[in-house]
Order: sequence, then structure tokens, then C-alpha cells
Amino acid sequence: MKRGIRLVVCGALALAFSMLAAAETGKPKEHRTVTQVLDRTVSNLEGELIPAVEAMPDEKFSFAPSNGEFKGVRTFAQQVKHVAAVNYELGAAILEEKPPADIGDESGPVSLTSKADVVKYLKDSFEYVHKAIATINDKNVVETVRSPWGEGWVSRLGLAAMVASHGFDHYGQMVVYLRMNGIVPPASRY
Repeated sequence: MKRGIRLVVCGALALAFSMLAAAETGKPKEHRTVTQVLDRTVSNLEGELIPAVEAMPDEKFSFAPSNGEFKGVRTFAQQVKHVAAVNYELGAAILEEKPPADIGDESGPVSLTSKADVVKYLKDSFEYVHKAIATINDKNVVETVRSPWGEGWVSRLGLAAMVASHGFDHYGQMVVYLRMNGIVPPASRY
């Protein structure tokens, strides 16, 4: 009797799993374009970085650690302006044009000192990068363009990937600055 019940249960489970597998394979796969994939990668960075930047209070925007190995590092605001400046630089290289904003030798404009102005500069840089990435497609993704650093030629794919890798590198540094000031980064509050 127990053996019969086990066989019925095993049979029911096997049927359920096979029906589930059939249902999954029957779903059409979503096709994403290279533009969508690259844009989503930048959106992921933007979705973590901007809330972290906005979480730092105005009076702490000029904070930079100074003890130990931190001597001479960028302030929080300088980190943000640097990310934005490089966003402009990479976007301009993808579009094969001059950056539309002052990148100040990758430091951003010296004149931007208030939190509101620095945040706007960052948000505007992401808008520009999204515009640049919207021009990348299956035909030109690996075509080369002049490197923004005068080091020959690079692919649009490489430049677009660098937006995220560079931004997340500095995001990690900004998280340290936030935590040193007793602020839990928004992405860690869940």
C-alpha cells in the first residue's frame, strides 16, 4: 500500500515538473538589442549612484578622509564631479564629438561647488551618456572610434562598458565616505 502511494506521489510530481518544463519552454524568449543591454547597464549604475550622492548631506559634500592611506584623496563632491566628467568624455567619444560640458581635465568644472549644482551636473551627464548609447547598434557596436585619451582607437562597446565599470569603482569609494559619516547607502537599506 505504501509503495503504491509513493508511486502515485512520484508520478504526480514527475507530471507536474514535466508540465512546468513544457510551459517554460513554450514561452518566447525576450530579445534585447545591444542598445537596450548597454543602456540598462548604465541605468543600473545611475540607479545606485544618484541616490547615494543625494544621501550625503550638503555640509558633508566636501568631506574627504585624511587619516592613514587616505591622504590627498578627492572629496566626495570631487568624486561625483569626476564621474560626471568622465561620463561626458566617454559619451562624446561614442558620438565622435566634443564633450558638451566642461570636463575640467576629468575633474569637472571648478565653479561647481554646491551640492545642487554637482548633482545636476551628474544627472545631466547620465542623460548625455544615455543619448550616446542610444546610437550604438548591432552594426556599429564594435566599430572603432578615437580614444578620448589619445591612445588610438577603441570600440563603442568598450567605451559604454567603461561608463559602468568606472562609475561603480567610484561608487564604492563614495560608499566608504558615506559610511564614515554614519550614513547607510540607500542601496544597502533594504
